[in-house]
Amino acid sequence: MNQKSISIQKQMTLFSPKKRLANAVNIFVITTLFYFFGASLRLIDELSLFWPLNAVLAAVFVRHPFLNRPVYYVVSYSAMVVYDVVTTHWGWQSAIINLSNMVFIIIVARLLLRYSRTQDENNWALNAFNLFYTCLIGAVLSSLLGSIGSTGPSSDYRHFISLFADWFSEQFSTGVLMMPFLLMTKWPQWKALPALQLSKLYPLLGVVISILASVVIGGAGSLAFPLPALIWCAIRYPLPVTALLTLLTGGAEIILLANSIVALSPDTPLVVSEMFSARLGIATMAICPLIVSVSVDAINRLIKQTSLRADYDYLTGVYSRSGLYEALKNTVPLNHQPEQKLCVMLLDIDYFKRINDNHGHECGDVVLAAFARRLSEIVGETGLVARLGGEEFVVACSTDTEQKGYAIAEQIRKDIERTAFRYQQQTLFITVSIGLATTTPGQQTLLDAFNSQLAQADKYLYLSKRNGRNQTSRASLSEFVINS
Repeated sequence: MNQKSISIQKQMTLFSPKKRLANAVNIFVITTLFYFFGASLRLIDELSLFWPLNAVLAAVFVRHPFLNRPVYYVVSYSAMVVYDVVTTHWGWQSAIINLSNMVFIIIVARLLLRYSRTQDENNWALNAFNLFYTCLIGAVLSSLLGSIGSTGPSSDYRHFISLFADWFSEQFSTGVLMMPFLLMTKWPQWKALPALQLSKLYPLLGVVISILASVVIGGAGSLAFPLPALIWCAIRYPLPVTALLTLLTGGAEIILLANSIVALSPDTPLVVSEMFSARLGIATMAICPLIVSVSVDAINRLIKQTSLRADYDYLTGVYSRSGLYEALKNTVPLNHQPEQKLCVMLLDIDYFKRINDNHGHECGDVVLAAFARRLSEIVGETGLVARLGGEEFVVACSTDTEQKGYAIAEQIRKDIERTAFRYQQQTLFITVSIGLATTTPGQQTLLDAFNSQLAQADKYLYLSKRNGRNQTSRASLSEFVINS
């Protein structure tokens, strides 16, 4: 990530450990905003059809651990109570109901933060299951408190059970649907977005069609119609996109179901028990595409790591031989122009065996890694650096003239000679011998031109060693000596 993108993210973040007043204001505003949204969807007494506030605040506290302090909890709770005082007439019930909201928020945030300290936060396959049970625990405890506070000690137990079931299903389903997206979403980098292709919209179109089919056909089984399309999305789209589509699909199904647009039983109206079952079914179903998506993401990460290990030398971090060949198949890495020359420099560290014999192989590895770093710094964007094996390296670069290629090789040689390499308490100085070969590729590919010149560079490297090492040899200066 470059410095520009880092600064953009810093500007766009709402919270900072040093800005406590701003943090409190932002929490108050977010609480009020999402409280209003949830309150506008109230269908059953004081309960909401879809209550995003708790999941949003829990995600905020997880993503910003420094906010997990009593003062910020109090600010959030106060915003809820103030909203109810202004808009409702619940009285003491408001204190209990909003306290139950805080129970869900605090429990889920604390459990997830505790988990993240002991596990790999990037392992979303495990995190998905962890979100599932933390939302389950938070929903059970908050629903118990909210139901008891709302019904009172003298209420019929059947009313309590009905209220608990509806409360629990709403809290749990909203948490499972929203938390994965809220925890992994990032500000988009618009310049990095790939070009939109029609074929990439097919999985999304499948989700839309499956939702329409559930409306037309109806029945309990219609709730599962979007699942195959969501799994298709999980395979084709990045993990955050899949989480967003799962959230939107699950929320749409709940709203369609509650308004009887999707009919579970065409001949009878929707009852609370059916809403309870449907919410849990939708929430449980939502975990499936998420697990598929994280599995695909893990496979892609593994493939990328395997590719990196094949294309880059593990010890030094520069290209391996195979990685260099892959890079040379494309002219972009060298920014090679048709009229330019391709310079191939074969480098060998002089008397490297003495370092291993006198100081040990660990010291030799340290020197090799430091040498590769310094070599890469010298070459910079003008060329490609690879390790062919042992203490032998190669540099490929494009230049306007052969003389410029020789100047780069000499710059490398002189810079390495002046560089002090440190191992533990020891300071080591090394030199390098270089063989340089130059050609104009013409109709050849860069890879073919490189292969033809590598053998020539090897001849000139041998000449540098034979003539005393710590020098650069090339055709214009050495052809006569080699032929003789």
